[in-house]
Order: sequence, then C-alpha cells, then structure tokens
Amino acid sequence: MIVYGRQPVRELLRAKRRRVSKVWAVEGAASEPWLEHVKVEIVRPFALTEMADSENHQGICAETEGYPYVGAAELLLVSDALIVALDEVQDPQNLGAIARTAEVAGATGLVIPERRSAEVTAAACKASAGAVEHLRIARVRNLADFLDDAKAAGLWSYGADAAGVPYTSPDYSGGVVLVMGAEGKGLRPRVAKACDELIALPVRGKIESLNVSAAASALLYGILQGKDPT
Repeated sequence: MIVYGRQPVRELLRAKRRRVSKVWAVEGAASEPWLEHVKVEIVRPFALTEMADSENHQGICAETEGYPYVGAAELLLVSDALIVALDEVQDPQNLGAIARTAEVAGATGLVIPERRSAEVTAAACKASAGAVEHLRIARVRNLADFLDDAKAAGLWSYGADAAGVPYTSPDYSGGVVLVMGAEGKGLRPRVAKACDELIALPVRGKIESLNVSAAASALLYGILQGKDPT
C-alpha cells in the first residue's frame, strides 16, 4: 500500500505497526525533522502524484504493508470499551474522518463490515490524518451478529437514527457501541433492531441531517460527556 501526505506518513512511521519499505519525498518535505533518521529518496512531484494516484500527496509517499486489521473479539475484551461500528459506510473520506475522531476521543476501536463498506485504503489513511495507524479497526462478516456478541459481553449498543430518543437521554456508563448508518440510507433494519436503543441529534435547521462523519463526531463527544460529566 502507498500512504501519502505528511501527517499520514508521519503517523505510519511513529506507530510502527506496519513495516515501511520505502519513503519518497520532494526536497522540501524530506527536510522535515521527523524524517531525520529515515532514508528518503528525493523525487519530483509528478512521480509522487503517479505513486499516490492523487495530487494531494503534500510532497511525500511511503510504501508499506496492507492494513493490520484486528479481531472484533479483541475489542470486546476491553473494560468500559467505547467502540464505533459503521453500517456499510462506503466513502473512504467518511471512514477516515470518523476514524480520526474516534482515535482522538480515545475510542477502543472501530468495526466495519467486510462487504459493501469502505476499507482502509490510502485515501482513508489520508482523510484520517494518520489516525488509522493508532486506532484498532476490525472487519466483521455480519454487523448485527457483532452487536449480539457485544450485548453478550455486557456492552450497550446505540444506533444513530432520526427517530431515536434525544442523545442526551441514555446512561452511557459501562461499555458502549455507537452504530452509525450508511450515507443516505442510515441503519439497515436488522442492524437497528440489534441496537439496544436508537439515539438522535437535535435538528433545528432546514437540513434534515448531518453528514455521517459530522454526526459521529457529535455523538461520540456526547457519549464521552455522558460517561464523565466533569
């Protein structure tokens, strides 16, 4: 996999979860202090654009291994876990943005379906600003079954849905799974049914809903505040 962009490459090197076989950069980017002990091949910008298949490389690319997904069961073993589960979110930009918020908020991990869902690609790495290198991400065959496993492990699952109760209503103490639906479609019926409760953000303007990544950010921090009001 080619990871591109200054922050994604920096976090890739800092996390040390994946072996980095090569780093290329334009002369200016190669002088970054965090690259001091890294062997960097100086190249022209057009070469990076070709490697990244994007002009948004910010002057640096790295070659690394495929993304190291973890097992979903591993996430359920954490005491007082806070897990974000995405129900067929297909835009890698949204996946990356949600991963960034989840990592900054201290979430235990992120769960995505194996099919009809965005994967951790170079674009998702870039959108996450390198957060995917630190956040544990699991892929599951069936998200509703995972939520059943979470319930058996003592976690409560809250699905984001416009018809839900105000997000300030539940008691978020203990282990929590926040479930976000796909762009435009929301939660699939079986996934919604597998949730313990549906929660909603207030809508006071003319637009009916937020983008899934923006909604995930608001709900994650609402849950954190509910867990620790101080």
